[in-house]
Amino acid sequence: MKHTEEVIERAMAAVAAARMKRERDAEWRKRTFGRIDMSPPLPRLKRGGIQLSLQLDGSAR
Repeated sequence: MKHTEEVIERAMAAVAAARMKRERDAEWRKRTFGRIDMSPPLPRLKRGGIQLSLQLDGSAR
C-alpha cells in the first residue's frame, strides 16, 4: 500500500505544480498584454454591390 500512496502523492504534487505554473503564466500574460493599447476596430464594410463572375473553365467570353 505504501507504493500506491507514494504514487498518489507524486501525482498530486505534479498537479499542484502544474496549477501553480498555469496561474503564474496567466498572471504574466495579464501583466504583459494588459499594457498593450489596442487600436480601434476597423470600419464595417457596406454590404451590396455586384459579384463578379470568374470563368475558370478556360473559355474566354
